[in-house]
Amino acid sequence: MNTPEFSTLAVTLVDHIAEIRLNWPDKSNAMNATMWQEIRQAFDWVDTTPEARVAILSGEGKNFCAGIDLAMLGGIQQQIAHADGARSRETLRRLILDLQDCLNAVERCRKPVLAAIHGACVGGALDLVTCCDMRYAAGDAVFSVKEIDLGMVADVGSLQRLPRLIGEGMARELAYTGRNIGANEAEKLGLINCKFGSFSELTAEVRKIAQTIAAKSPLAIRGTKDVLNYSRDHSVADGLNYVAGWNAAMLLSGDLNECIAAQREKRAPQFDD
Repeated sequence: MNTPEFSTLAVTLVDHIAEIRLNWPDKSNAMNATMWQEIRQAFDWVDTTPEARVAILSGEGKNFCAGIDLAMLGGIQQQIAHADGARSRETLRRLILDLQDCLNAVERCRKPVLAAIHGACVGGALDLVTCCDMRYAAGDAVFSVKEIDLGMVADVGSLQRLPRLIGEGMARELAYTGRNIGANEAEKLGLINCKFGSFSELTAEVRKIAQTIAAKSPLAIRGTKDVLNYSRDHSVADGLNYVAGWNAAMLLSGDLNECIAAQREKRAPQFDD
C-alpha cells in the first residue's frame, strides 16, 4: 500500500510493521516546527491504517534526536507577539498544548510503538520516547532532560511520564541537573527495556520484537494497550472495571476463535487486520 510522504520523516510499512524514522540527519534530527506536526500526522496514520499492527520509531544518521530545534525555540517570541501581553501568553499556552498533543499522538496510537534509540536522545526527544510503549537502545545512546540547561521547564511530557518509568527521585535528579546518562544506567533505571551493543543489533532485535507483536491478535493487542494506558492513570478498581467492559464488548471475537482453532490444529494463527 502507499505510505504517506513527509519532509522530516521517512515512513515504511512492511509485513504489518510501520517504521517511522526521524529524517533530518544533518541537524541530528532536531525537532523543527514541521517535524512536530508530522510526528502527529504519522502516528495518526499508523493508528487508522489497519495493515499497520505495530510501529518502530527510530532516527537516521548518527543520533536519534537532538531535541527541539533551537531556531524554532528562538522564533517563538516573534510567533506569539501581540500588543496585549495576555493575548500573547494565551497564544503561547495554546502552542505548548499543541506541541504536547503532537507527542501525545504516539501514546494515543492504538498500536504498540517501540523506540529504537542510538546516539543523542535529549530534551524533546526524551519527551518523545517516554510516549512510546517500549524503549530499546544501542550502547552509544545518551539521554538527558536538557531543558534545564536552556533555563526552561520541560513542558511536553518528560516531567509527567518519566517519574512513572524511573521513579520520582531519579526523575527529579535528571530534571534538576540536566546530566547525561548512558545506555547502561538507562537500562538499570528502567528507562529502556534492553541495551544492545551496536546500532545494527538494535535494529535487528527491535524488529524481531515487532514481528512477534505483529503476529498476535491485532484486536487483542489494541485492547491491551488501551487497558494498560487507562489502568496506569486510574485506580486498580477502575482498571478492573474498565477491562471488564472492554472484554464484555470484544472478548467473543473471530480472533479468539482463530487462536483456539490454531492451537487445536497446531499451526500459526492468521488474523484479519
